[in-house]
Amino acid sequence: MLRFLLELVPALGIGLLLGVRFPGLPGRLAPPLIHWGVPIGLVALLLRAGFQANLLTAALMAAVASGLGLLLLRLPALRRRIPDGSLQLGCVVGNTAYWGLPVALALLPPDAIGFTIAFDLMATLITWSLGPLLVNRGAGSVHRQLRVLASSPAIRGLVLAVLVHQTPWSATLAQWLWWPARLVVLVALAMVGMRLGLMLRRRHPSPVRTPGLGVALVGKLLALPLAMLLLASLLRLPPLLRDAVVLQAAAPTAVSVLLLTEAAGVGRQQAAEAVAALVMWSTALALVTVPLWWWLLSGPLGS
Repeated sequence: MLRFLLELVPALGIGLLLGVRFPGLPGRLAPPLIHWGVPIGLVALLLRAGFQANLLTAALMAAVASGLGLLLLRLPALRRRIPDGSLQLGCVVGNTAYWGLPVALALLPPDAIGFTIAFDLMATLITWSLGPLLVNRGAGSVHRQLRVLASSPAIRGLVLAVLVHQTPWSATLAQWLWWPARLVVLVALAMVGMRLGLMLRRRHPSPVRTPGLGVALVGKLLALPLAMLLLASLLRLPPLLRDAVVLQAAAPTAVSVLLLTEAAGVGRQQAAEAVAALVMWSTALALVTVPLWWWLLSGPLGS
């Protein structure tokens, strides 16, 4: 737990300060990080964790998490509380790449990293396929969605890892790239802080002025991981796989939901304000809720 706090809190805090002080910095750092840093980092993490049969199970659990969440949000009582599609998407799409991966590295053994990445890959596919439909009711062509998916750092990292795994130098490369990969993860986490700094600079999101925010926060940080825990227990998943998918489901709302909402353009300003508040407050509260989930998984439930 101490490792979790020592890795996540300083990186988020430094990123937050940099985002407030230098608003153009995230835009300059993001392209090289996405195109080169994150894929190379994922190669090292995947090679170290190894390719396991349960990777597919982790990916399917991500699909179930999103599908179950969206299905529940169709219930009249919840739909009245969270009528906007952007907030609904924010309830089920977590920051599994830039938040979930550092959490897994801090709290779980290396064997669980592959489960985390598989969960993120499926979450990425769902975000960029269903996301535009929820945010803008049909916006975004199939060609555009495929192009965005192809540029995903998670997918690039997976392809590179599969190719490198076939070579005789995979073990050596995994060792050489381990610490650079850890550095990339911390920089990616700092990027989350920078994005939060930009939100504070531009909008000052308030939980009081955002209808439905409380319900969305409860759904994202508590209800969704609880549903994953119950399902994992029902399916009798191995403890390591169970812990990985629950912690990924407990990740705060992804910044990509805000980017999709802003890209929708005219008439979505109020929705963008609400999603910005959801991203900011879910990230802040996750510093408390994620350790609580970990305590539950490693304490009362045991491993």
